[in-house]
Amino acid sequence: MLAVAANHFLFLCHSGVQEVDKGGEGGGGEEKEEKEEEEEKEEKEEEKEEKEEKEEEEEKEEKEEKEEEGEKEEKEEKEEEEEKEEKEEKEEEEEKEEKEEEEEEEKEEKEEKEEKEEKEEKEEEKEEKEEKEEEEEKEEKEEKEEEEEKEEKEEKEEKEEKEDRGRMK
Repeated sequence: MLAVAANHFLFLCHSGVQEVDKGGEGGGGEEKEEKEEEEEKEEKEEEKEEKEEKEEEEEKEEKEEKEEEGEKEEKEEKEEEEEKEEKEEKEEEEEKEEKEEEEEEEKEEKEEKEEKEEKEEKEEEKEEKEEKEEEEEKEEKEEKEEEEEKEEKEEKEEKEEKEDRGRMK
C-alpha cells in the first residue's frame, strides 16, 4: 500500500511540475499553493493509511497472541486431563492388584486351614483305630484268659470227680 501511495504522490508531483511549466512565468503562485495543498493531503492520506496498517498489524498480532494463548490453555487443560486419567487408571490398577493379593492370601489361608483340619482328622481316626485295636486285643486276651481259667477249672473238677469216684470204689 505504501508503494502505491508513493507512486501516486510522484505522479501528482510530476503533473504539477508540468502544469507550472505550461503556465509560464506569470500566475504560478496559485498553482504552487494547490500543489502544496495536494502534497499535504497526500501526506495525511499516507499517514492515515500507515496508521490503519499499523492498527491492522497490531490487531492481527493481538489476535494471534490470543489464539496462541487459547491453544496453550487448551493444551494445558488436555495435559491435566490426561494426567488425571492416568492417575485414576494407576489407582484402579493398584486397587485391583491389592484385591487380588488379598484374595490369594485368603485362598492360601483357607487351603492351609483345610489341610490342617484334614491332618487332624486323620490323626484322630488313627488314634481311634489304635485304641479300638488295643481294646479288641485286650478283650480277646481277657476272653482267652477266662476260657483258659474255665478249662482249668473244668479239668480240675473232672479230676476231682475222678478222684472222688476212685475213692468211693
